[in-house]
Amino acid sequence: MDVIAALRTFLRVADTGSFSAVAAELGVTQPAISRQLSGLEEQLGARLVHRSTHAVTLTEEGRDLIPSAQQLIDSAEALQQSVGRGRSKPVGRVRLSLPVPLGLYLSSRICQLLDRCEHLSIDLVLRDGVSDLVEEGIDLEVRLGPVADSALISRRIGSTTAFLVAAPRYLQGRTPPAHPRDLQEHECIVYHRWGQDDVWWFSSAEGYVSVSVRGRLRANNATAVYRAVLNGRGIALVSHILALEDIQKGRLQVLMPEFPPRSFPLSVVYPSRRNLPLRTRAVIEFLTEVVGADPAMSNLGAIQDPEVPGQQVSP
Repeated sequence: MDVIAALRTFLRVADTGSFSAVAAELGVTQPAISRQLSGLEEQLGARLVHRSTHAVTLTEEGRDLIPSAQQLIDSAEALQQSVGRGRSKPVGRVRLSLPVPLGLYLSSRICQLLDRCEHLSIDLVLRDGVSDLVEEGIDLEVRLGPVADSALISRRIGSTTAFLVAAPRYLQGRTPPAHPRDLQEHECIVYHRWGQDDVWWFSSAEGYVSVSVRGRLRANNATAVYRAVLNGRGIALVSHILALEDIQKGRLQVLMPEFPPRSFPLSVVYPSRRNLPLRTRAVIEFLTEVVGADPAMSNLGAIQDPEVPGQQVSP
């Protein structure tokens, strides 16, 4: 029995929760996937999945197996790359977690990497929040702001650019804010992702300026905030990735240009591993390339002072 192949299949079943989805992915029949998993269970002497007509769920033993299975596959692929056909080519699958706007931005460019690396596969995981990389089997994650977890390797690849914006519909009959303190008199749409989300920070000639904002709408998704501000619900901090075209076409208006929103570093993080697979390094380099090609994200000088809490704006 090919244990490595069976473990790869097991991990894909764990990811998708479906034998049929994995069968379609691999170009085999669903019974073939089921037999492979049954053989792995027999080999290990443990039941790994619960099967039903509606879904496939992991047993406790199956959940416990995921980190070890991924580590074994990584080691096998590293060995293949060092002595076999993959020595100079990225081979295998990389699970990459990104903030939603950056994930949408990257998804239209990822074909460049896949065309360049024909044996590489990418799983994009888009979410507004951080992941438990080991528990969820995430190889890489792009994070915003300082990375406090000392167990992770962190590499800064760029910085954020956000705009303070409102739609003309909202501004009609209102006095636009001229100073951050004026925001206290306006309806602000709060991107609820971490604590102190209702404190917004801006840059000025004298340094950083903070203001506590209020509003009747909060959302834990950057795209939801963007759609609400576009519809005239209030004022919001929105990533340039989402807002730039609407600003250029007049659907959104930039407010307080003399007080630009504070920038924060963008970093790619990954579990501390002694032998980083070539496929993972290829994705890191591609992320660095894509972010560096955008002038609004390529400023590596933006650093958040650890002692000063700040709002987080998803790239």
